[in-house]
Amino acid sequence: MADLLPVRRVVTGHDGAGRAVLRADQHFSTVPIPGGDAAFALIWTTATVPADNNDETDGRARDAGLTIDRGSVIRIVDMLPGGVSPMHRTSSIDYGIVLAGQVELEVDDGAKTLLGPGDIVVQRGTMHRWRNPSATETSRIAFVLIEAQAYRHLDRELAELRP
Repeated sequence: MADLLPVRRVVTGHDGAGRAVLRADQHFSTVPIPGGDAAFALIWTTATVPADNNDETDGRARDAGLTIDRGSVIRIVDMLPGGVSPMHRTSSIDYGIVLAGQVELEVDDGAKTLLGPGDIVVQRGTMHRWRNPSATETSRIAFVLIEAQAYRHLDRELAELRP
């Protein structure tokens, strides 16, 4: 990955007296995905929404796909230079925060918008794809995905289409 620092994850919790403590302070790198257009680093997951703060499972150790049914996921995505995701839709509400570089969001009707550092997208179960327009710079995005009811159009649920 070009010039991007490892991801740092700090996790809090409670001790036996109920006081707040630091449970973890770790650095790790993103890992290339099979499609080759990006690399992911899973930060945390919850098995339920609302989350159970009494669940002592390390959220990074939980088995997670792109989303978790009835749960939430936060991950870092490094889009490689020129990388393009497939068009896809998930039954989730996704908050994407661009941390570095630029990324283009394209939606079903062909509309495109360019996002840069500090920009935030709220993805509401729509068909979309991501593209890194740079030939040399990796873009980094933090994504929070929370299970949501599928969008209904004309009384028909629009199914997920995962990459």
